Amino acid sequence: MAKNNPKILPGTPPPDAAQTLLALMHAQSEVARLSEREQLFSSLLESVNAVLWAFDWETRQVLYVSPAFERIFGRPVCRVMADFNVWRDSIYPDDLEFAEQSLAQVLSTGSVEHREYRILNDDGELRWLSDKCYVSQQPGNDRVTIVGIAEDITDKKRLEGELQRLATTDVLTQSSNRRHFFECAKQAFDKAREDGTPLTFLLLDIDDFKNINDSYGHQEGDQVLQRIAHSGRTVLRRGDLFGRIGGEEFAAVFPGCKAKVAEQIAERLQREVQRLSFGQEGQTYSVTVSQGLTGLLDDDDTLNSLYARADAAMYQAKRQGKNQIVQG
Repeated sequence: MAKNNPKILPGTPPPDAAQTLLALMHAQSEVARLSEREQLFSSLLESVNAVLWAFDWETRQVLYVSPAFERIFGRPVCRVMADFNVWRDSIYPDDLEFAEQSLAQVLSTGSVEHREYRILNDDGELRWLSDKCYVSQQPGNDRVTIVGIAEDITDKKRLEGELQRLATTDVLTQSSNRRHFFECAKQAFDKAREDGTPLTFLLLDIDDFKNINDSYGHQEGDQVLQRIAHSGRTVLRRGDLFGRIGGEEFAAVFPGCKAKVAEQIAERLQREVQRLSFGQEGQTYSVTVSQGLTGLLDDDDTLNSLYARADAAMYQAKRQGKNQIVQG
């Protein structure tokens, strides 16, 4: 009996050729999927405002940086891949020692997550980075690779700085507000006590300020406060503290300043205020201030006792005719 062999239609490939074709089609599909995933991954890396990086500790060679490096540092990726010093040299000089020490610390701790430093990009713009790093070591491999993510936190730092400024500054005069002034004054007082150095406390009050508000309005009174605050900041030395601690009352602390020098500063401030001229509706007027000045006298002194003595001296200046300095 004759065998019934299956009929192969013309143009049909042999069975093993069909399998090869299916395998090729599957491979092409996998390549397409991988390419799509790679494009998606690259797109994600482009959109992240952080630099992913890998660094060979022994050879000091950058093994990988993500595309954000070029955007944040303003330098081509190929440059830092060729030379790690491109990254190192971009670090703000004051932060370089910390950045290098904290990077080395990861070898003993395994990770460093609280690491912030500044860089200067290629345009000279100062930017803040939060650069977390971790040791990545494969079992059986002595090669030490450090991987990390450097996030651009410049906007966050600017916001923090603005919030700090608002929390510590008198909005009207741009001087320290009362709380911040006394916090800084306490630190200066404690340091003077510890170092055995002099410190002087000054209180200043604008004479007849209520008459200014009543005669010319509160807006004019605000201008008087602003200009006297500016005079105070102009006359004081670098490192001196100055703040608005009440409606028309200002205070200053002179660290390391003996009574005679502090008196000279107060006299300069007195003259500076007297030179100010104000005008409203064709009328001009000037203002004066009364000041109380005191310094550390004995071991029982506290910041509160200095404040109380300066306050008493200032009111004595008021009683004696105003526009003068009294030492307490």
